[in-house]
Amino acid sequence: MAQLRVALVHHWLVSPGGAEKVLYELHQMYPNAPIYTAAYLPEKFPEFAGADVRTTFLDKIPLLKHKHQLFPIFLGLPFKMLDMSGYDLVISSCAAEAKYVRTDDKTLHICYCHTPVRYYWTDYEWRLKNMPFGKFNWLARIVFPLVVGVLRRVDYKAAQGVDVFVANSEHIKRRIKQYYHRDSIVIYPPIVTDKLSQMHSAERDYYLIVGRQVASKRLDVAIDAFNALGLPLKVAGAGEEIARQRPRAKGNIEFLGRVSDEDRDRLFAGAKGLVFPPEEDFGMVPLEAMAAGTPTIAFDGGGAPEYVIDGKTGVLFDHQTGRSLVDAVKRFEGMEFDEAVIREQAKQFDSAVFRKKIAKFIDEQSVAFKLE
Repeated sequence: MAQLRVALVHHWLVSPGGAEKVLYELHQMYPNAPIYTAAYLPEKFPEFAGADVRTTFLDKIPLLKHKHQLFPIFLGLPFKMLDMSGYDLVISSCAAEAKYVRTDDKTLHICYCHTPVRYYWTDYEWRLKNMPFGKFNWLARIVFPLVVGVLRRVDYKAAQGVDVFVANSEHIKRRIKQYYHRDSIVIYPPIVTDKLSQMHSAERDYYLIVGRQVASKRLDVAIDAFNALGLPLKVAGAGEEIARQRPRAKGNIEFLGRVSDEDRDRLFAGAKGLVFPPEEDFGMVPLEAMAAGTPTIAFDGGGAPEYVIDGKTGVLFDHQTGRSLVDAVKRFEGMEFDEAVIREQAKQFDSAVFRKKIAKFIDEQSVAFKLE
């Protein structure tokens, strides 16, 4: 495998998230492989300081580089222009158009799919109501319905050019089958558990939300619930949703803004429970909290039910409403959880497990590809 000419492709490197943690693990496995991406903000990713990151022409357009929400209109073309036929193995880390790169019959293209493009498929109706373009939302609501049919056809065709799909959860495996009519294998994304597993706290006297606070994270549900409950809730993370939700939050809800990794870990270890109201493709934050022994109160949708075991590692709630979350927190308050069991669940998703599984899968696919 070390002799293979390998390239990594990622949709964009402009804001850290779970997909970028997957890319980092792939970079660790293939440190000499160039990383092709639409745009790159190096200051946001010190871990890639020594990597060979190669950007497209979009990186030279400041508006698109800093407002990547605009990428759906423009992103397909630069990836379609990337000819990967000189490589033996291409691994695309893809929640958007990274899989559009061109390969030939001598190049094995494995797509690690975080989700079929949300704004084309699953979230289309929601996106129309929650456009991220500010004063230009009215224009986007006119234009997007006119072009989404074409964008879906292009996306579907590109998916047929992928040799093998890897899904980040059973939830996404079903989506890949539904929208792309392709089979896939599930390999869960990596969680770094070593440091978190050593953290302990005797207090555990607050609830916690962690992450980039955009509309899809459903902070509004948590505000509704904890306004009613009156229990202490800390919100760590920045994003446009903070400005919308802070004015209506009561005094028991504290907004911490963006926090360092060290402070985030301490918050995980000191929390009574993590509150997780979104429907995520997988959701790495709950597992990071679980690595610190903290149970999760999660919406029973997306990837969360694949690792949040109701009554054992947390509590699940049925509807993305304040009332449903209130009921779940009240149930949670009457339960006791075993930290050791919770930490052990998180270890099953450790980065070492990911590397072992993905390396084995790539080896198998490379052999099969060469035999065809």
